[in-house]
Amino acid sequence: MPDTPGPARTPSTTGTAGVPDAQDEVLQICRDLIRFDTSNYGDGSGPGERAAAEHVMDLLTEVGLDPELFESAPGRANVVVRLEGEDSTRPALVLHGHLDVVPARAQDWTVDPFEAVVADDLVWGRGAVDMKDMDAMILAVVRQMVREGRRPARDVVVAMFADEEAGGTYGARWAVDHRPELFAGATEAISEVGGFSVDVDGRRAYLLQTAEKGLSWLRLVADGRAGHGSQVNHDNAVTHLAEAVARIGRHPWPLQPTPTVRALLEGVADLTGLPFDPQDPDAVDRLVAALGPASRFVGATLRHTTNPTQLEAGYKANVIPGRAEATIDGRFLPGFEDEFVATVAALAGEHVQVERIHHDIALETPFEGSLVDAMVDALVAEDPGATVLPYTLSGGTDNKSLARLGITGYGFAPLRLPSDLDFSGMFHGVDERVPVDALRFGTRVLDRLLRTC
Repeated sequence: MPDTPGPARTPSTTGTAGVPDAQDEVLQICRDLIRFDTSNYGDGSGPGERAAAEHVMDLLTEVGLDPELFESAPGRANVVVRLEGEDSTRPALVLHGHLDVVPARAQDWTVDPFEAVVADDLVWGRGAVDMKDMDAMILAVVRQMVREGRRPARDVVVAMFADEEAGGTYGARWAVDHRPELFAGATEAISEVGGFSVDVDGRRAYLLQTAEKGLSWLRLVADGRAGHGSQVNHDNAVTHLAEAVARIGRHPWPLQPTPTVRALLEGVADLTGLPFDPQDPDAVDRLVAALGPASRFVGATLRHTTNPTQLEAGYKANVIPGRAEATIDGRFLPGFEDEFVATVAALAGEHVQVERIHHDIALETPFEGSLVDAMVDALVAEDPGATVLPYTLSGGTDNKSLARLGITGYGFAPLRLPSDLDFSGMFHGVDERVPVDALRFGTRVLDRLLRTC
């Protein structure tokens, strides 16, 4: 696939003569970030974020800012800088991204995942949607504002974190626990996986993330009586484990629409004319299906999920092991954590212990308030006639860590996307890519937002 120039630049509405425009810079910044291999394997074996963080430092210091780079462990680097606002008496806003990405197997891709190829008016590469696109939009807008001598409406803490893809232990969680002063006075935050467009019955709607499911990575451990594989064994650890994994993996979690999910489905019902009955699974499924490719994101937020992901037991075909282990990726709905934990324990049964590998909270906040209004206004100003709806993220973000400081987080990485682009399928997927025009659209929306929020 050839490397080709992007489409012609959309004329700037905010640039000043002689000052580079964010829309001119965002593509190059995004490509440069993708070219840093910041793969996070979750076991400390990856390259880390240090090189990418140093590049971010250069971009910020070049325009006269004084950011701080700090490591939580060798190579696990974070960058934070504070922009003074027009009204510093107001609570500050945290605008954050993460520099790490999930690994990519080059042989599975159409292009080199770390080459940042531009083809078909799209940027291809690992991190193009998760989330070096948003990182680039943030950096491009901040650089333009500083060059033009403009301030955001209030203080903005810009943060680029490490380790989000493994729960933030070396990134946002570390920063919150060890450097909370960096976020002093902040009450709200904006980050990834929200603000992108979907096609609903021929009309464009933007999904603004106001909630996210909780995270519960679990290890199931079964102990039994070791012995010869030819003998009768009613205390077989592998059997105990297999039965527990099947019960948990096949459990029919009930439909439980939370307030955010209800608001989204009501909005889709208004756009499509389809009926909405939160107690009717078929009616709910029809509304979710109307969201097209985004239905995979939304469909996973209707109920708890528990997916088995790893199994380990034994060392020889004719030896019954005394222990067997499995891993479960559990995601629970806001407000139902205790119910989720109790149900998983019951499904595991008496012969299997449930251990936590990583656990983090669910988040949900109302689709209202001055910041939400500002995000909606910024989107509609750039895309008149569009609808903005709240939604719940089935995964998690660094907003979970910032919540430990009482900071309310939203997902808002604004992208106007082609209706036929399977955007949600590209998160952690093969051939991850984002339209160049969507990056430029996002810089315009973010610039409007920071001027008014």
